[in-house]
Amino acid sequence: MMQAQKFSFPKNAVTDSTILEKQMPLLASKLMTQPQFLKLKNSNRLAYLDNLLRLQMVAKDYKKSITTLSDYRNEFAAHNMAGNKFIAYEFYSMAKLMEAKEKITFPVALQKAFNKKYESLPDKLITKVGIAVDGDVNGSRKLLKETLEKQKDKDSIDYGTALALCKSYLNYKSFSGIKPQIVQLVELKDQEKFITETKDLKTKNGNTLTITIVRKKENTTPLPVILTNNIYAGPIDALFGKRAAIYNYVGAVVNTRGKRNSNDVNNPFEHESQDIYEVIDWVSKQPWSNGKVGMIGGSYLGFSQWAAVKKLHPALKTIVPQVAVGVGIDYPAQNNIFMSYMLQWINYVTNNKLTDEADFNNAKKWDSINTAWYKSGKSFRALDTISGKPNKIFQRWLDHPGYDEYWQKMVPYKKDFANINIPILTTTGYYDDDQIGALSYFKAHHQYNKNANHYLVMGPYDHGGAQSFGFTYVNGNPIDPAARISIDDLAFSWFDYILKNGKKPDLLKDRINFQVMNTNTWKHVPTLEKMHTSTMKFYLQDHKGIPSVFNQPAQGNFVKQTVDFKNRDQKETYHSVSKIDSVKTTNSVYFESEVLSKDLIISGNLTGFFNVSINKKDFDTDTYLYQVNPEGKTFLLSTHIVRASYAKNNAVRQLLEPGKTEQIPIKNSIFISKKIEKGSKLVLLVGVNKNPSWQINCGTGKDVSDETIKDASEPLEIKWYNNSYVEIPIYQE
Repeated sequence: MMQAQKFSFPKNAVTDSTILEKQMPLLASKLMTQPQFLKLKNSNRLAYLDNLLRLQMVAKDYKKSITTLSDYRNEFAAHNMAGNKFIAYEFYSMAKLMEAKEKITFPVALQKAFNKKYESLPDKLITKVGIAVDGDVNGSRKLLKETLEKQKDKDSIDYGTALALCKSYLNYKSFSGIKPQIVQLVELKDQEKFITETKDLKTKNGNTLTITIVRKKENTTPLPVILTNNIYAGPIDALFGKRAAIYNYVGAVVNTRGKRNSNDVNNPFEHESQDIYEVIDWVSKQPWSNGKVGMIGGSYLGFSQWAAVKKLHPALKTIVPQVAVGVGIDYPAQNNIFMSYMLQWINYVTNNKLTDEADFNNAKKWDSINTAWYKSGKSFRALDTISGKPNKIFQRWLDHPGYDEYWQKMVPYKKDFANINIPILTTTGYYDDDQIGALSYFKAHHQYNKNANHYLVMGPYDHGGAQSFGFTYVNGNPIDPAARISIDDLAFSWFDYILKNGKKPDLLKDRINFQVMNTNTWKHVPTLEKMHTSTMKFYLQDHKGIPSVFNQPAQGNFVKQTVDFKNRDQKETYHSVSKIDSVKTTNSVYFESEVLSKDLIISGNLTGFFNVSINKKDFDTDTYLYQVNPEGKTFLLSTHIVRASYAKNNAVRQLLEPGKTEQIPIKNSIFISKKIEKGSKLVLLVGVNKNPSWQINCGTGKDVSDETIKDASEPLEIKWYNNSYVEIPIYQE
């Protein structure tokens, strides 16, 4: 085994800041020449540039760091969409160069550097500058201290620790060097350009909602208002407001009950429909409003727009829900399986009047809570107690495992969709955590309203990307150049089209507009079903010994799987798919197709049926479809999980009969559109959901939230019959 590379680093650098100051540039210079650092150049260019610009700054090579930052931004996102990324570092580097060259004090240099850079920024990029420079000085000081503590009494430092030290040192050095001056400089620029007001609105039933209004000073006539309903109160309110103003609208951002200045109880999701109606009523009657209102926002903010149209206000002319949470459908439970993440999120939005970033981003804490619960064998209901903080909202949600009236009343339900006759633009992505939710609204709207004027844009975006936090890579893979669009530009050109009689966005050539990965093209079709032209069935069998997994088996058979829910120390298992890659097969059965003899475009989502018999009354399925490309690398195409007892109807539980062959339909799986090259093979994993991220369904038929390890007495035994199939959608020109 190779010895890890170590560098000399004096012990007293930990306690003496003067020695630390001298040592850090030397350490950074050494790191930049290390083979493992240089290796990143080819394997992960984005990470390489990210690390390089930081090390150059620590090494005081500010000129090179500015060039590297420019390369990083171009790599990160196209069309200058990342033009203000890490702008705090740029202000610091520019000021350091000016300080040395012009022999002026750092504060004077910082002001000059700020003015020069700010003037060069296009309007669309100035909206995020405030957030970008608002670094956490105390947090970075604490992190630096912790990193240095690890070096106590050591006279050498390993590569990983050295890199972490350089990063924490840089963050503390740069943010403590530029704050609060830089924050004030941004505020002054904002005051020159925008009029920002914050007001408290009283609702009819006595609740308080805080609203932030942002207008461009030069816009003096009434304009349409772009409203966002935001539970994540904080600096992002101003960002959303300024974004709308930059596109020549009035930006209005209202915080939900219990946030910012509101002392009401914060019950996420429950009051949006009622409250937003009153907010729309108020904004539409203000002197700066021309009476037309549009809404935008992603995730919870996307859900909020669907809540708003449950009781449609006449002034609301359009909504642009992005990656919208399908409450009760894909969050806090996906296909009726509750996720551990829900407790982390509830705390994030309810711990204080803004958002509890420190707690939410403490991945170590939440991983250990979820693992402690999983290993304890206690009921899922005990998760909040295990976290040390019982939670009423968490418990209330668990009381509704089916899609019942509690969830239905928060958003339009069935025939409610028939009354939604305003134009709508939905955006989501193949990697969006709320894709199932976003599409559930789209499907229901078209199902119940035959004249629905509702467009969909879907591409290789994750939860952030489809809200226009744009980038070039998703999951480490570059996306096609055609997919690198500004979702902000798309959304606001839609607002121009609907609210200002502008031109329809070019991309919207039909109701469904989707990017086919690996082809650099967009396709446009009238319905989700038309995303594919045919299907092929992947039967639960391996290609070894048979001509094709895509042909119905000649003889009936089954694969038996046993899952022991008592075993909470299970070792992960992997199956090698090629000489260079493998897939995780823990609690899964593995099936592999023959090598594909021609290119295929998989486009749409997986459907089909599992024919199973089990020795219990219920279980949670877990399905993954992978491509193994001709080089042997895996690519995850689609996933599906569902609670078997809710698979036929998400509102009514229908328990399975032990020993009887039952059919479980595959619905609400993840959509994708991608060209699969000839020479690839497909790998299908089917199995049981059992890990700390989700509830554990022991199969007794009791409420799963109440089951404990005592309910897991005998292992689950499943027979997966080979007439089960996953139906793969195929698109042909």
